[in-house]
Amino acid sequence: MPIDLHSGPPAEAVATYPQYEGAQRAVDRLSDAEFPVSHVTIVGENVRLVERILGRLTTPRAALAGAGSGAWFGLLIGVLLGIFAVSAWWKVVVFGLVAGVVWGAVFGAIAHAMTGGRRDFTSTSTLQADDYLILVDAEYADEARRLLSTAAP
Repeated sequence: MPIDLHSGPPAEAVATYPQYEGAQRAVDRLSDAEFPVSHVTIVGENVRLVERILGRLTTPRAALAGAGSGAWFGLLIGVLLGIFAVSAWWKVVVFGLVAGVVWGAVFGAIAHAMTGGRRDFTSTSTLQADDYLILVDAEYADEARRLLSTAAP
């Protein structure tokens, strides 16, 4: 049955997998068989956002996270400026690192305080789908089915 993705030619579902990794392996098998994989699409069905709460976010924790980010940025700037320093290049690098830590901590704390307590937690987000379809342009679908049915899992 052709599926309209609102762009490109009509496509047909040739396989369904419960995990993304299975769909990815199937496309890899097609690629290994020199199938024109530019005609393949992986579509997640019944997608949902899952947000896992990691912990409470306090102003000190926000400042610490900002200090970490600022340290990397300060180190980068210090190294870039240190390249052009004639003498004592390491002082420029250390100054960049320290300035990055201080300003990162200040901005992290201010940014958290400005939320007014509306989001006092840290989290990670992932997208999950119930199934992953392998869609192939209709003119190539039969060949993809044949290759996937004969390929080793």
